[in-house]
Amino acid sequence: MPEISRFLGIVITMYFNDHDPAHFHAGYGNYEVKVFVDSGLVEGRFPKRALRMVLEWYEAHVAELEQDWALASEHKPLMPIAPLE
Repeated sequence: MPEISRFLGIVITMYFNDHDPAHFHAGYGNYEVKVFVDSGLVEGRFPKRALRMVLEWYEAHVAELEQDWALASEHKPLMPIAPLE
């Protein structure tokens, strides 16, 4: 599971060979969510504060997430994305 970003204890990953639509996974302790790139829709459970940070990061990096999804579907190395500051 390639890690594309890490900030404040949150790990953002994107899997090769994952199913459409484009999405990424965020992990925080024992919590995990899936966030869809085209809509920002979230599946799973996450602490509210951590989820707000993930969604803030997502909104700042949608174009980069789309690029990484295209790379992942072609089994190419993913580009790291800057963490939330």
